[in-house]
Amino acid sequence: MKRLYLVEPVVALYAFSSFLIYPLVQQYVYRRLWEQLTHTPYPVSDNTSRCAPSNISSNHTDFHKDVQKQASLFSLYSELLTTAPSLVVTLVLVAYSDRGGRKITIIMPLIGTLIYTTTFLIVSFFELNIYLLIGASFLSSLFGGISTFLGGCFAYIADLCHDDRQKTLRMAGVDMMIGLLSGVAAISTGYFLRAAGFNWPFLTSALCQCLILIYAVFILEETVKKTPVDGGTLDGPQRPTLRQLVFGLCQIFARASSRCKRVLALLMIIFTSFSFAYIGGISLVTLYELNEPLCWTEILIGYGSAASTTVFLTSFAGVSVFTYCGVPRLLIVTLGILSVASGLILVAFAKTTVLMFVVRIPMLLSIMPFPVLRSVMSKIVSKSEQGALFAYLSFLESLFNNVGSAVFNSIYAATVGWYPGFAFLLAAGLLVIPLAALGAVALIGLDVTTEPRKAEDSTSEEDGRAENDNDTSPLLNPSSINGSAAPC
Repeated sequence: MKRLYLVEPVVALYAFSSFLIYPLVQQYVYRRLWEQLTHTPYPVSDNTSRCAPSNISSNHTDFHKDVQKQASLFSLYSELLTTAPSLVVTLVLVAYSDRGGRKITIIMPLIGTLIYTTTFLIVSFFELNIYLLIGASFLSSLFGGISTFLGGCFAYIADLCHDDRQKTLRMAGVDMMIGLLSGVAAISTGYFLRAAGFNWPFLTSALCQCLILIYAVFILEETVKKTPVDGGTLDGPQRPTLRQLVFGLCQIFARASSRCKRVLALLMIIFTSFSFAYIGGISLVTLYELNEPLCWTEILIGYGSAASTTVFLTSFAGVSVFTYCGVPRLLIVTLGILSVASGLILVAFAKTTVLMFVVRIPMLLSIMPFPVLRSVMSKIVSKSEQGALFAYLSFLESLFNNVGSAVFNSIYAATVGWYPGFAFLLAAGLLVIPLAALGAVALIGLDVTTEPRKAEDSTSEEDGRAENDNDTSPLLNPSSINGSAAPC
């Protein structure tokens, strides 16, 4: 069977299967908690408003607060239990992919996701204790998570793309693919739930994940030639596997000049702090929409999720247009951060359905920083260190995403009683950190393509010179987006 160097179908189906159930997870937990705490059926009719005033409106409001708090704490417990194993697996697998191949970083998370989805289907079908889902989350995290999957996919793309502009656009294309398919899934989720309940969406998602596994195992081609067990390596003498992983991660900074180290560290601070605030704030949106005074139904939540996923499409268009026009990459990142900040501030004050949809407009460019920062950092390190770089990024992204979600869920649980929008304002305020780090990178003004690397092996050094003979453009130079990938 002919194999393909095309990872986008894997990403597309993974996005569809994940977002088909992602909006349902919080809704399912919310409904089960509602039934447990209120001892009444969850209202699902369009003619019934859970926010409608009644003779027991005071108790009704208290029920909302209790359910919101317990649902938020459920998410917190799940994040805390799954963060550590997912981080370790992400770091080891993506770093190991430099020698063992990229496909393992794609296949393992798919197996974990399939286990989680299947468990969710069993819990829903037999109406088992919902806290079994936390155990399923922990088990699936032992196979890695979405950061492991995306880290492997981005490293896979970095292996295939030698032109910096092509790399940026293809990475942005992956983000766009996520948005396109997740939007389709989000729109269908509400109607699927209304027509067939929770079981059929979970079953459909599990079947999609089986198809992805078949494609990844039998059709997707490997981009890395595995190091022979009994032969020499390209990077010197053989080391034990664990030492090889640690050595590969340390090489990123050890071989770089001091200025390259500072810029790379600042770029990672920008990436992680932005991810922390953005994911932390966005993770609360569904709970916020279920709460008073919005009280959205599953149909509205589906449309809201679909509207949110359009940012992947518009961000891809933004990166493409700004890249074509020669806009400096740091300016593209700045625009993306400001887009998120303005949207989160508006969410904090949104009290009507119309306004809740309108707040999506300022956030249309919110995904732009991710592919641009990945591309810039990929350009700084050598080709032999791409897996180690994306292991670092996936590790940090997973860490700050999970911690951010846990922190903001706990903050939301503590503040929902007096001001539900406080967590969104806090997330917007924290975006000052990546903006300040961007200013520091701009002041350094480092030409990453002309900085020498320290103690690099002769093969990598020759490759680096061959790639960079005609590339002397700095990070802030608009033309640098068209330069070839180059190490420090």
